[in-house]
Amino acid sequence: MYAIPILTAGSIRATQMIPQDYHIHTDYSCDCKATMVEMCQAAIELNIKEIGFCDHYDLMPEDPCYAFFQADAWWESLQRCREDFGDTLTIRAGIELGEPHLFQAEMHEILEKYAWDYCMGSLHWVGSKSVFDPSYFKVPADVAYRMYFLELAKMIAHAEFDILAHIDVVKRYGFDAYGMYDPRQFESEIRDVLRICATRGIALEVNTAPLRRPVNQTSPSAVTLSWFREEGGRRVTLGSDAHLTEHVGFGLDSVMSILRSVGFENLASFESRNPSPTPIPQ
Repeated sequence: MYAIPILTAGSIRATQMIPQDYHIHTDYSCDCKATMVEMCQAAIELNIKEIGFCDHYDLMPEDPCYAFFQADAWWESLQRCREDFGDTLTIRAGIELGEPHLFQAEMHEILEKYAWDYCMGSLHWVGSKSVFDPSYFKVPADVAYRMYFLELAKMIAHAEFDILAHIDVVKRYGFDAYGMYDPRQFESEIRDVLRICATRGIALEVNTAPLRRPVNQTSPSAVTLSWFREEGGRRVTLGSDAHLTEHVGFGLDSVMSILRSVGFENLASFESRNPSPTPIPQ
């Protein structure tokens, strides 16, 4: 059994050096108003050494961010931030690919066109339903969650990306419909997802956005991280999923103790889509 650290309200803001935050959005995502400059300044204030911008690239026509991302303008802004903040902050170029298994040609095209440091794969849609839409949760909990993880396994098996974003994002709003989420109810389906990630060398993100919601868990929680180790997974990254400046770095210092408790010694740091180990601070 693992001794799992418990995150409390008092542990959410940073109390130690945060080595990375790889999931930061900007106003190049439809659901964020903060600029790259503002997000860089927020990271520097928290003494975060390395950040990654990964705005949404969504091609589902029904998605609010459909066709919103402007890659050329994004890259110009990124280069300016690297020039202005490069002495104090390492800024990685990332992108969050929505449902990349459904749009493989388009995803491949944008990945080939620009010099990304990493790309994240994310699943927000299962069939014609968004997991951010309350109507997705009109079915029993075991149906809603299992459908999500089965589709997620398809995405990981067939799409091209480096990091799996928020593996159980479905629990953010599933909590409102069903109450507390326990991954052990879906262990078989989740282990399938983790096994494919480990086999393909895909890193698993630990995302702290659910800590800002009633579900109050990291995504994933410690038990799922321990399964990832058991399935052979060795690469993990940290992400606050910040859409506001005050959310940069949110809860990430506490996540590091969880990672150490289940056997991880390093984070994966990406440059030019090549991962390298970065020791998790004690």
